[in-house]
Amino acid sequence: MSDQNADTDSITAPAMPINILAQYVRDVSFENPMAPDSLRAGLANPEMDINIGMDARKIPDEEIENLYEVVVNLRAAATRGDEPVFILELQYGLTVVLNEIPEDNHHPVLLIEIPRLAFPFMRQIVSDLTSQGGYPPLILNPVDFQALYMERFKDEIAQAQTELKKDAPKATNKTDKKPAKTKKK
Repeated sequence: MSDQNADTDSITAPAMPINILAQYVRDVSFENPMAPDSLRAGLANPEMDINIGMDARKIPDEEIENLYEVVVNLRAAATRGDEPVFILELQYGLTVVLNEIPEDNHHPVLLIEIPRLAFPFMRQIVSDLTSQGGYPPLILNPVDFQALYMERFKDEIAQAQTELKKDAPKATNKTDKKPAKTKKK
């Protein structure tokens, strides 16, 4: 066999609409203020309060167009009564490039799809941290990032929909055409 056509036979992969350039822990904190007392056997299960937020910013770059950083913020606080059991805070970042995605769609892609892609990695970090803190692993349930987005930006979405309705041509029920006549044979 000859390798003389190796360069001409190679296939170039098409550009993907989303390229993830980097994923990283931007900041992490695990506080275990009542240890070792909070780790004793036979204690009631703690109450969990979990909050998730998303932020995105454009990164100026002369060579890469549509370069963004997306950061997903997670806070999990476990309490028994008024006493904290543990507090976990995680900022998970991704650097992404959006290719061939219309500018109007960047915002929802960055705050819905990118966090959705990051979530399994965050879930593993949270599980590992709680386990290393001496507790059973905290396995996060799947998150509906679209619902979080819709709730966070509901006022802006409603305003945009109102403006679209104002700009749309008004439909009328009145027709100016008469029914077509057919010839009988």
